[in-house]
Amino acid sequence: MKTIIQRTTLLVVAVLMTVAASAQCFFDSNGNLIGVDGNNDCTNTIITAVPFLRITPDARSGAMGDVGLAISADANAMHVNASKLVFAERDLGFSITYTPWLRALQINDVYMAYLSGYRQLDKNQAVGLGLRYFSLGDIQFTNEQGEPVGQNRPNEVELALAYSRKLTDNLSAGLGLKYIYSNLANGQTVGGTEIEAGQAMAADISFTYMADLTDNSSLTAALALSNLGPKISYTNSINKDFLPSNLGIGAAYEVDIDEYNTFVFALDINKLMVPSPIPAKIKQDDGTLIDNPEYDGNGNGIPDFKEKSVVSGIFGSFGDAPGGGSEEIRELMYSIGAEYWYDEQFSVRAGYYSEHATKGNRKYFTVGMGLKYNVFGLNFSYLVPTTNQRNPLDNTLRFSLMFDFGAFEADDL
Repeated sequence: MKTIIQRTTLLVVAVLMTVAASAQCFFDSNGNLIGVDGNNDCTNTIITAVPFLRITPDARSGAMGDVGLAISADANAMHVNASKLVFAERDLGFSITYTPWLRALQINDVYMAYLSGYRQLDKNQAVGLGLRYFSLGDIQFTNEQGEPVGQNRPNEVELALAYSRKLTDNLSAGLGLKYIYSNLANGQTVGGTEIEAGQAMAADISFTYMADLTDNSSLTAALALSNLGPKISYTNSINKDFLPSNLGIGAAYEVDIDEYNTFVFALDINKLMVPSPIPAKIKQDDGTLIDNPEYDGNGNGIPDFKEKSVVSGIFGSFGDAPGGGSEEIRELMYSIGAEYWYDEQFSVRAGYYSEHATKGNRKYFTVGMGLKYNVFGLNFSYLVPTTNQRNPLDNTLRFSLMFDFGAFEADDL
C-alpha cells in the first residue's frame, strides 16, 4: 500500500504541475485575458476548499449526469435540494450510498460514504438528516528532506440538518444547516506552520415548485443556494479559502406513457458563487512580464480576490471574471439526464455532465439502473469519461440502498 500511495502521490503532483503550467493566465497590454501561448482560452479554474461538498453522493443522480435539483424526492434530496422532502410520496425513508474513489488507479482505501434520511411531520412539513464521510486513505507524510514523519488517514465529514415546508400546495421552501470538518494533515508542520483541521458552518436555502401540466404529465422547477458560510482555514493564517458556495437551478419533466411506463427528463445548471482568480502578471507587447497591481494591492502576499468577504464574493461572482461576460458563461456547469420506469419497479437511466475546458474540463457520460420492491430499493451508476481529463470515478460502479418505511407502514394498514 505504501508503494501505491507513493506512486499515486507522484502522479497527482505531476498532474497538478501540468495543470498549473497550462493554466497560467496573463493580461495583455490592452487588458485582455491570454494564455502562455497568447491565445484567449487559458485555463482559469475556480478553486475552493472542501470540494467534496460538491460531489454527487447518490447513485440515482450519478446515473443521470448528476442532475438532482428537480427530480422526484427521496432521502438523497438532503444533498442537493431539501425543499423537495415535503413532496416525497412516502412520509419516512433513508438511504445509504457507497462511492469508491480512484479505483482506476488501484486505490482501495479512498471512498465516500453517505447516509441520509427524512421524516414528514405532517402534510406540510418535513425534516431531514445527512451524514457524509470522505476517507482519503493512508498517507505517509515526509519532511522537506523526504524523511518519514508519520502516517495518518485524512478524512472529511459533513453533518447536515434540514427543514422543509410547503408555502402553497405547489411551492415549498427548505433550510439546511451543516457542520463541516476537514482533516487533511492535522498535526503536521509545513514551513514552520502547524496544520490544523479546518472547521466551518454553512447553510443551504432551496425552493421547489411542482405543477401538473396534463392528467399524465408534470413539471418541477427548483432553485438551491448551497454551502453558504464563512471561509475555512487549516492554519492560524489570515489566508483563508472560500467554501464551494453554489447556485443551482433545475427542471424536470415527467410523463406517464401508460399505466406501466414513465419517462423523466431533467436539466440542472450550476454556478459556483466564488470569486474568479485574476492573473498575477501583465504580459507587455515585447513579451516581458510585469506585476498586476490589482492582484495583491496591499502587498501582504494574498491575492486580493481571496480577501473578499463572503457576501462580496457571492454577489460579485456573477460579474468578476477577468475574461468578461464570455468567461462568466463558461463558469456554468450543465447536467442533463433521463430516466425510464417500468411499473415503478425497474428503471434505466443515462445522462451527461459538461464543464467548459477552461473551467475544469469535466465531461462524462453516465448510465445506471434501479430496482424497487416494497420497502427496498437499489440504484447503480457508472461513469464513462469523454475527454483525456482524468476523473476519480472513471469506470467505477457505485451504488445506493434505499429504504422506504412509509411504504412498509402503508402495507400494514
